[in-house]
Amino acid sequence: MIIGSRRKRTKLHARQAHDQRHLLRRFWQSAGGFWSGWRVCGLIGLLIAVVLLQLLIQYWLNFWNRDFFNALERKDASALWAQARLFAPLVAASLVLALLSVWGRMTAQRRWRAWLTKHLIDYWLENSRYRRLRLTPGEPRYPEYRIADDARVATDAPIDLTLGLLTSLLNAITFISVLWSVGGRLEVQAFGVSLALPGYLVIAVIGYSVFLAVTMLFVGRRLAPAIEQKNEAEAALRSTACRLRELGEGSARWNDVSQRSGDLRSILEKVIARWRDLCMQLVRTTIVGHVNGLFAPVLAWILCAPKYLNGMMALGEVVQVAAAFVIVQGALNWFVDNYHRLADWISSVNRVSVLLLALDQIDVHVATLNSAIVSAAKRNRAPRELPATPSTVRPISWPLMIKT
Repeated sequence: MIIGSRRKRTKLHARQAHDQRHLLRRFWQSAGGFWSGWRVCGLIGLLIAVVLLQLLIQYWLNFWNRDFFNALERKDASALWAQARLFAPLVAASLVLALLSVWGRMTAQRRWRAWLTKHLIDYWLENSRYRRLRLTPGEPRYPEYRIADDARVATDAPIDLTLGLLTSLLNAITFISVLWSVGGRLEVQAFGVSLALPGYLVIAVIGYSVFLAVTMLFVGRRLAPAIEQKNEAEAALRSTACRLRELGEGSARWNDVSQRSGDLRSILEKVIARWRDLCMQLVRTTIVGHVNGLFAPVLAWILCAPKYLNGMMALGEVVQVAAAFVIVQGALNWFVDNYHRLADWISSVNRVSVLLLALDQIDVHVATLNSAIVSAAKRNRAPRELPATPSTVRPISWPLMIKT
């Protein structure tokens, strides 16, 4: 029985993974059309250049920390003053790059959202799909919410996440070399045996990051469904409130308005319940993220303390290595830091993709009906009549019960 339940869970997970890949493919099939043209390519080039220059500034600041604290340990006033003069242009350059990053990122997000939203609206309205949508099996509810809010999240998050992932990869590659070269190896004496650990700081940061990622994945495994259910409840609340307003502005009977008011209160209770579920999920993930933010810098100092106390590492090198350790750990834990954003993005992508697939199904159904009618007409036509060309076939309105 246990083996059978495990097989069922394995099949369920496989089917969910297949459905998720299908939804992602359908989203990029429509949304990917934005990423063409020289303007978009120029904007991408600017953002990548900013990421590389920010990495260079951060690398210089890492060595600035080493030189500054070494001068402080030596009580060298002239060296401290030289480092202070060097700090000002580094800060100015970092500020300019930060401003360029914000402008470029938000410009790309704004343009992509405008492009995708226009595509969704046109596809939704074309051939009266918005009227036929409610009669399709398993229709996606509240399409207007998916077009307005979910399209925004689905286009905002990928740009932030992609730039963040690129920055994390470059930071990890760059500052792992700092940990390896400056941190060196650690000599451990235990039970009369001497053991040398080369690049022990690199081993420590990788092991710690893997442990943290696995913990976050386990703790936050219910976060994406909680976000999706919250978004669905919010959409229901807005839609019901809009219908209640339309009833109030028309000549609806009081009983209809009273029933809608009761529905609105009931849906509000569902919204609050979904927010409560989301709150508990975020509390669990916040515990992991907050503890990591406090513990990671302390762990770096603890790992460097033995070599500093033995005189094998100067104070500036300890500060430099500790800063590099935090940077590498943050880069390797990009998944942990962005887990909530990823879950939110996947939820919105799924909702947009479900709407697109439902609109696709309308076209398939209409084409099937038209083809069936054409075939029936050809079978019933007299032999001496000429076959009808596609231009003479008049598409029917589907479903037939829709009034135009």
